[in-house]
Amino acid sequence: MEENNENIKFQISEALIEQVAQLVDARKDDELSKLLNDFHHADIAEILDEINLEQATYIFKLLDSEKTSEILLELDDDNREKILANLSVKEIAEELEELDTDDAADIISELPEARQEHVIAQIEDAEHAADIQELLTYDEDSAGGLMAKELVKVNENWTINRCVKEMRAQAEDVTRVHSIYVVDNDGKLIGRLSLKDLLMASTKAHISDVYIPKVDYVDVHEDVEEVAKIMQKYDLEAIPVVDANKTLVGRITIDDIVDVIREEAEKDYQLAAGISRDVEADDSIWKLTKARLPWLLIGMFGGLGAASIIEHFNQDMGSFIVLLSFVPLIQATAGNVGVQSSAIVVQGLANDSIDGNILKRLFKEFLLGLVNGFAIAVIGLLITHFVFGTPYIVSITIAIALVAVIVMAALIGTFIPIFLDKRGIDPAVATGPFITTSNDVFGILLYFSIAKLILGF
Repeated sequence: MEENNENIKFQISEALIEQVAQLVDARKDDELSKLLNDFHHADIAEILDEINLEQATYIFKLLDSEKTSEILLELDDDNREKILANLSVKEIAEELEELDTDDAADIISELPEARQEHVIAQIEDAEHAADIQELLTYDEDSAGGLMAKELVKVNENWTINRCVKEMRAQAEDVTRVHSIYVVDNDGKLIGRLSLKDLLMASTKAHISDVYIPKVDYVDVHEDVEEVAKIMQKYDLEAIPVVDANKTLVGRITIDDIVDVIREEAEKDYQLAAGISRDVEADDSIWKLTKARLPWLLIGMFGGLGAASIIEHFNQDMGSFIVLLSFVPLIQATAGNVGVQSSAIVVQGLANDSIDGNILKRLFKEFLLGLVNGFAIAVIGLLITHFVFGTPYIVSITIAIALVAVIVMAALIGTFIPIFLDKRGIDPAVATGPFITTSNDVFGILLYFSIAKLILGF
């Protein structure tokens, strides 16, 4: 317990980084090992991310593989790639032998294909190597690409006594036993076993007498996002994975699902911000530019479209030139309403909380837009007329335009994500610049069209 408390309190500091770097440069291996062995593997990974590559590689080779294999998983992706490049094929194989198959497959997938084969060939445990190779054949976004081969399974025909012996042998290769799965003679998943029922049963009883036939499972080709939804819905710590014949082939644990949810949230956040690729702050300028530029160009062309609309109406505006002063109000309102509507819909689509047909959803947003629009229009009318001194007829025009623009933006913000989702496109792309730009253009067009109709210019 003491060690855990120390790990929780761990804070990286310049003094610690300097101390570690000095010990590495002085090649004081004993002192360095003693210092680092008191830290959690995640803390050591944080230290390695802060020192230079040569020093990090030296530490990596100094520590035991049982610890460095865990450190490897916690390292920044770029730093892990660089350290792996500095390790021999045999050294990488030793690291993978200490990891569960799913983690090992994730690490080896980052290597060049030619090097992957050499590393697998160096893994001494033939079964472990075969399991890793199998996992590499699955799509990374499928249940098969996420699962681990390590699990505890028992045969329905075993006695309780034999079951316990077999479980002890299997558990040696499993970091944490979440569930015990029951299979038939063909290896097909038929249920699960409760530890309580196992302990209470007679040692001469058979598993078929005490197992629970009801068990949640996913197909090996199921999309990882669907797996995450199932585990979240049924509050599962682990879920078995089966193939087309319902043969038990692996399991997915909650820690892997948390990673999926986090990565999906990061991707959606970047899409909503108008970043079309998965990037990080430390990526190259060229990579960041490719991710951001497409949406910036869309925004630019949207702005040019809005400018051309204003230019068109500007020629006929005459004494109502004051309308131009309220263009930012129209654009900001349309953009904000559209982003709000689309964000709620995208969130609902992500957690399957949106039901009913699209017309019902649009009608609800229409009513919501009317209520919000009316409230904002009344406030806008009072401010524009009594604070800015805008002519009464112009203030009324602006108020009516605000109601129309808000309703339009709400409908667009609702329709586009649902439409994209039904077409198999990530609805997160609908938020941010896409919705804002489209609502800016249509909002300006609607604004001046209403103004021209009412004011007659």
